[in-house]
Parts: sequence; structure tokens; C-alpha cells
Amino acid sequence: MNAPELPGSFPYTRGIYRDMYRGRLWTMRQYAGFGTAEESNKRYRYLLSQGITGLSVAFDLPTQMGMDSDHVLAAGEVGRVGVAICSLADMERLFEGIRLDEITTSMTINSTAAILLSLYVLVAKRQGANLRKLSGTIQNDILKEYIARGTYIYPPRPAMRVITDLFAWAGRELPEWNTISISGYHIREAGSTAVQEVAFTLANAIAYIEAAVRAGLPIDSFAPRLSFFFNAHNNFLEEVAKFRAARRLYAKIMSDRFGARNPRSLMLRFHAQTAGSSLTAQQPDVNVVRVSLQALAAVLGGAQSLHTNSRDEALSLPTEESARLALRTQQIIAHESGVVNTADPLGGSHYIEQLTAEIEAGAKDYIDRIDAMGGTLAAIENNFIQSEIQNSAYDYQQEIEKGERIIVGVNKFRQENAVPLRTFRLDPELEKQQVDRLRELRACRDNAEVLRCLTLLEAAARSADNLLPHILAACEANATVGEISDRLRSVFGEYRDR
Repeated sequence: MNAPELPGSFPYTRGIYRDMYRGRLWTMRQYAGFGTAEESNKRYRYLLSQGITGLSVAFDLPTQMGMDSDHVLAAGEVGRVGVAICSLADMERLFEGIRLDEITTSMTINSTAAILLSLYVLVAKRQGANLRKLSGTIQNDILKEYIARGTYIYPPRPAMRVITDLFAWAGRELPEWNTISISGYHIREAGSTAVQEVAFTLANAIAYIEAAVRAGLPIDSFAPRLSFFFNAHNNFLEEVAKFRAARRLYAKIMSDRFGARNPRSLMLRFHAQTAGSSLTAQQPDVNVVRVSLQALAAVLGGAQSLHTNSRDEALSLPTEESARLALRTQQIIAHESGVVNTADPLGGSHYIEQLTAEIEAGAKDYIDRIDAMGGTLAAIENNFIQSEIQNSAYDYQQEIEKGERIIVGVNKFRQENAVPLRTFRLDPELEKQQVDRLRELRACRDNAEVLRCLTLLEAAARSADNLLPHILAACEANATVGEISDRLRSVFGEYRDR
């Protein structure tokens, strides 16, 4: 009879650490960012005062798409779904009074990840931080943008080059930094099943790893800094099993397929966020219950980091009160529920073990099919992954509309004439302030130095040189996110979905 698998041992089904939360709780983050850097800084300071243990930065759509706040397509979107960051000055204002060497920061940014990480590094450097001790995560996951989200700029293959350049540079300069957060979250938000979320996330991971190995990086030189980002959805037991299955399958892939030998290369470390797509505008207070169950599933599944959504996010950006309540949800689970007293509390349950095996097998079958197509890039270019998600999303919605799947307050247990919740309102003047400040920056900086740095960056993009030192130099010269992105567009082109 085989000895039972222990937490902290290969293939890490029961958790990547022996003691799990007995040794250290997960990092409690609250995803936040809106308006200008000053407005977001106030929210970060508030959340820190309420007990968060890590920052999580949301950027607005223009920043995500490599456009400055005064771009014609940015009108009406500046600061709306995240903070507007155009320059080093903006990034300094965003973290004013916050020591970056004393906090971990997660930045949800992909197409412009190399630029925003460079800005963050420059702020830390100006604070006097030891960059080799700087800790945090940059999402930097472009493949899921083509699959599920849409904030891409360049075609997939040059976009992958930027990512592997970041891997190589950060491996030398920022050894404690997580260089990618491979995201299943947005895949699930787009409508995938739990099995598809695991499968497509790990298929993307395989593509990134293969690209890095082709670029000459030894597997154990970068794999320990890979991290993941998963959704915590409504089906409680399925979600717990999903996290366990993902860990086990990843460990086997890293060991058997890539020959990784460093134990840290085999450990799937993940951040979880409760399911935004499950939040309802109807009876928004009920979202507190949904989020609590989803957060508990993430903890029972062994998350290293967690964000809990606020009750009002189906209506607006969260108010301070709602963000505080969402954080308190994590704190109650951590300090009052008792679930942190043992690793993998549901391990050994017949149903959980069966679900874990089923999800692992289903995900592996998808990965085998993607391999047979020529890998993830080919599967994306052939629209296979996108079609699978779209079909699942359609089936899910049909179940709701037919009443086969109950959503409380939506298709059953409705409440008429409910008292509306007080929601957040963004000051429309903030966009004008951001645009005026950007134009002032362009007027006052050394534009000859900016031009020189951008020209060198373009030359590097046309060669095989690592792009990060050139992006860093351009950022330090006060080139903007849009200007740097435009230089790379001039070389790489722009992706157009079919």
C-alpha cells in the first residue's frame, strides 16, 4: 500500500508547503485603482490601514492598450476601470509614501507589462530600495488576451519575444520578482468550465516555457518565478478540487515534459480572485455570501494570495465601505473559521479526490489535443480555444435562461423595489487633470533625450537585443507609455482579431 501523499511533497496535490497556513497566511490583496495616481494612492493607503498585506494595481484601458491619456481613443476611458499611468511621474505619485521594499505589489498589466514594470523599478530605485529584494508579480500574460480578454497590442509571436526578454532581464536584476502570472481567471470570466480553465491556463504556461527555453534560458533559471492566477467560482467543491488538480498536473508537466529539477520549479503558486462574473446587480448584498464561499474555496484549495470582490462591483467601482467588507471576509476566514489549522482540510474526501482526478484527466486531454494542433499559438490562430470557451459560455447562459441553473435574485427569489445601494462615482474632472498634466510633462522634459532613447529602443526591437534595458532608459528619460508602445508598434505591427 502506497504511503499517503503529504502536503509540501511532489506532486503537491495537497499544497506546495508542508505547513501551509500554519506557517504563513496567504497574502491578502484588494485589487484597486481608479482615476489619477493620487486618487488611487489614497485608496491604497486606506486599504493598508485596514490590514491588507499586499497591493494589487488595476490600470485603466488606455494604459493597458499602450495609449496615453490624451489619445483620441482614450476619451471617456481615462481612469475608468483602473488608474491612468502615462509616465514615471504618474508612477511616483501612485506609490507616494509607500515603501516598495516593504510591500509586495501585484500589477494586472499585460501588453505594456515591460513598460509598467520598468516604471515601478525606477520608483523603487529612487526610494533607495535594493532591487534584488524587490518582491511582487507582473501579470505579463499576453496569450489569454488573445483567448479571452482582448487588451493585446502586437501579434502573438513578437509579444512572446517581449515576455521572454522580461524573463531574462528580471532573472538577472529582480531575482525575487514573479515575472508572469499565467491567468485562468479571465478564461473563466469569459465563460469556460473549470476543466477548461485549468487546461488552457497550463497550455499557455507550456507555450511560455517553450519560448523561454528556445530563447536559451535554462528551465530552472526562470521556472521558480512563474506564478498563476485562478478564478474562485460558485461550485464550491469543484473549485477546491480544481486548484488541487492544477497543482498536480503542473508538477507532472514540469518534471516529465521539461525536466525541471529545482523543487520550486515544480510548485504551482497561485493568486485567486473571486468570480466577478458571478456578481449580480440584483440584490447586491447577496454578493457578500457568494464572495465568502468563493474565498473559502480558494483557501481550502491552497491559494498563496487572494482578492475578494466587493458586493457593489456589478454596479460600479467599489466604495471604501464595500472594499473594507470584502477584506474583512478574508480576515474572518483567516482568524475565526479554523480552516487554517491544517493543510488541505478536505483531502481524503472520496468526492474531492474523485473530482480532482476528473479535472486533471479532462485538462490533460485538452492539452494533448492542443499539442496535436501544434501548440497554444496554433490553437489560438485556429480559433480552437476561443470557440471552446464561447460554446461553454453559451451553454451556461442557456441553463440560466431555461431555469436549469438557479441564480438567486436573477431567475429565482427576486426582490422587487429593492432599496438601491450607494455606489461609487468617479469625478469626470480627473480625466482633464490627467491630460493636462501629461501635456505639461511633454513640454518640460528633455525631448531630444526622449527621442534618442526611443530611437535606440526601435533599433533594439529590429535586432535580437533584450528590450528591457532600452525600455527602462526611455522610461527614465520621461518617455510615455504610449510613445514607447508606438515605437514597438512601428516594428511589430498590431494584432487584428479575425
